[in-house]
Amino acid sequence: MLRKYALSSARSRGAQSSDTRSLLQRLNMMSIAARSGVFSPYMQATAFAVAGPLKALVPGVVVKGENILLNPKKQFLCRESLNGQSPKTGPAVTVSINGSAGVRFAHTDIRVPDFSDYRRPEVLDPSKSSQDSSESRRTFSYLVTGATAVVSVYAAKTVVTQFVSSMSASADVLAMSKIEIKLSDIPEGKNMTFKWRGKPLFVRHRTEKEIATEAAVSLTELRDPQHDKDRVINPSWVIVLGVCTHLGCVPIANAGEYGGYYCPCHGSHYDASGRIRKGPAPLNLEVPYYEFPDDNTVIVG
Repeated sequence: MLRKYALSSARSRGAQSSDTRSLLQRLNMMSIAARSGVFSPYMQATAFAVAGPLKALVPGVVVKGENILLNPKKQFLCRESLNGQSPKTGPAVTVSINGSAGVRFAHTDIRVPDFSDYRRPEVLDPSKSSQDSSESRRTFSYLVTGATAVVSVYAAKTVVTQFVSSMSASADVLAMSKIEIKLSDIPEGKNMTFKWRGKPLFVRHRTEKEIATEAAVSLTELRDPQHDKDRVINPSWVIVLGVCTHLGCVPIANAGEYGGYYCPCHGSHYDASGRIRKGPAPLNLEVPYYEFPDDNTVIVG
């Protein structure tokens, strides 16, 4: 408005005097300064003044509050040490170009806690280098780490042992895992069936003729090639599980086209060594682990 008034006044006189020209320049500067307020955040060149330990920022400001007595033996708060305290002074002033001035407190009256009780004696002195005592401190750290690792490994071993032991078979189950058979009760040429681990167990006392016949069988004739001597420990005794390898049926002993075992469910024929010779069964009868403690006893399992 002042500018328009000055322009209208100048035009009314027909020419601009030096005073009018100066007035217009001042008005232009005021207009620019007024319009630059929107862009002041982008045009700030801010300078922060923070109180130091020797000179207060605003000596004329009186702050009422708790009186803080400084210990001259302690160092001031600085980058190297937290054991110290700067004097309590006035606020810090922020000044910017084309923007309003702001005032913010420097908070130099904060009490810094003393952590000396939690620090090692070797590093209490801030004027000494921590590298001088690094060897002793490193040895202590290695000792603590090693002891922790040993205790952790022992605890883990104990937990794993207890867990595995809880999953192992009990005493009554282990007692049923083995069966002792008296061989003198089985006559030559006969087969007896026993119950072992919930499955039928065939123990066959073979004759000399059966032994010679099964030993002479060519492996090329077998669906599951396996020599007779690889299935028996004593040629006179054949010990197999009475479970058909086709669908889990129980074969009949001393039956079938080969005089061994026969499964009537689906027509699988086994010889006197328990090998599949005819029918849908893909594999021979399974031979469990067994041993002969003497000539008259066999232990299966």
